[in-house]
Amino acid sequence: MISEKYIRTIDEATWSLISRAENPRRLSAADLQTRIVAALEKYLFKDNENASDADVKNFVDEIRADDLCLIIACEKGDETAWSDLVKSFDSTVKSAARRYAKNAEDAEDLAGSIWAELYGLKRDANGNVKSKLAYYSGRGSLAGWLRAVTNQLAVDQFRKESKFVQIEEAREFENLANESAANSENAKLVHGSDNPEENFIVKQTQRDVSDALKQAIEELEAEDRLILKLYYFDDLKLKDIGTVLGFHEATASRKLVRIQTNVRKSVERILQTRHGWQGEEVAHHLADAASKLGVNFEKMLAIFVVAALVQDVFQTGVL
Repeated sequence: MISEKYIRTIDEATWSLISRAENPRRLSAADLQTRIVAALEKYLFKDNENASDADVKNFVDEIRADDLCLIIACEKGDETAWSDLVKSFDSTVKSAARRYAKNAEDAEDLAGSIWAELYGLKRDANGNVKSKLAYYSGRGSLAGWLRAVTNQLAVDQFRKESKFVQIEEAREFENLANESAANSENAKLVHGSDNPEENFIVKQTQRDVSDALKQAIEELEAEDRLILKLYYFDDLKLKDIGTVLGFHEATASRKLVRIQTNVRKSVERILQTRHGWQGEEVAHHLADAASKLGVNFEKMLAIFVVAALVQDVFQTGVL
């Protein structure tokens, strides 16, 4: 149990969270505090029993206010909140479902199962509704968490169905299941949790960004790919690149800036159209990834380009 010395700080932080939500869904501090206290116990106090009031405040300040208010309102049976949730994130769920389904019909069925799990069609021994919404803490993006839940349910459903029927993609999908299980075990070692938000979201985000970058690079003209290789992998200066390709250093500089801009725009587009990311989520994750590496986006691009090169993304005859 959280010490009484933190109660006032938690109260103030909770009210602050409500005040910064664009749509607090008519929720009170009491509606949110149970979830916030649970998150504090699980993520902050578990490893730091002597956390300061500032630590508590900073933790709560990082919670996504609108996403958490939306989820808790749904749990409380707010039909408007449910309508907003489905309207805002149905495309995200369906996009994630399509990655694991054999066809469009199966993808629709999987997406429907996700919403059923979130709505809570099951009850526990005491008759209380069981919903996966209870796992969302507000610490990560709601869209990313929903993709993680979709991944987990897809694996669970496959394992159940595979006991009775064998499908052509069984081996490939079972490999995915084994990989997901391994990721889950690794996450438990770090987080001590079987929360799908914690187990899948980081891995899935990295995979989506990597896939988007590979596609963005593959879409470039041959000369643009060569410039990236020479600059990022071969570590040539712009002057030397200009000499190799027959133009002035200033031209090489302008070309590189244009390529960087085009790649970033392509990555953002692919993350939204292919992976179902939302605009705000794209900007947040790319900035967050660069921040954690202690670099700007262009430097992060360099890291990914080199990684892509090692993975033979540039196998187009320009090397």
